[in-house]
Amino acid sequence: MARIVFDLDGTLIHSAPDIRTIANSILSEERMELISLDETIDFIGNGASVFIEKMRAARGIPDADHDRLLTVFQDRYETVLELTAPYPNVRESLAHLIVAGHRLGLCTNKPMRATRAVLSHLSLTDPLSVVYGGDSLDKRKPDPAPLLATLDDLGTGPCLYVGDSEVDAETADRAGVPFLLFTEGYRKTPAEDLPHLARFSDFAELPDLVQAQLEVIA
Repeated sequence: MARIVFDLDGTLIHSAPDIRTIANSILSEERMELISLDETIDFIGNGASVFIEKMRAARGIPDADHDRLLTVFQDRYETVLELTAPYPNVRESLAHLIVAGHRLGLCTNKPMRATRAVLSHLSLTDPLSVVYGGDSLDKRKPDPAPLLATLDDLGTGPCLYVGDSEVDAETADRAGVPFLLFTEGYRKTPAEDLPHLARFSDFAELPDLVQAQLEVIA
């Protein structure tokens, strides 16, 4: 059976509304204009530090404030979970893949403590036997190292990576891992412009898609 690794934000879960809430609580305290949901999504993908960097740049906040704001952001990141939810049919799809004998892992740029917190809150911990966060290694996506480490920990066999973004597509390409693109996440680039083996818009499609693609790459 296959090793299947998932991205988190924009792939398994829609977390942008809560991330926006956290960011805007900080901006309000800094007496800065709040960010929109579109801006929030645009800033997501390369980890918390890059999110804060982009937020600061958008609002003209000095570089000297970066570490302070990042600390506040990360502290709140683990507790603001009211609006975050799995995408439709994620739970059912993961359960189907487990029953089919596949081994599932997670590779995200979200910090590990926040990753564990949201997985626990949403009861998504059990299907994912290996989890790498953005601070698990000294490199993060799109460097291929975290994805390759996740796959190594899952054992041997055919592999697939499932993600939603330009970062995920580049990570898979650099790792030499077949990529399945979830089209309803936080991607900014047209789907046809990203390297991918196949794409899907509903997690209900994923089990059959995985089976079909494994026959192709076998």
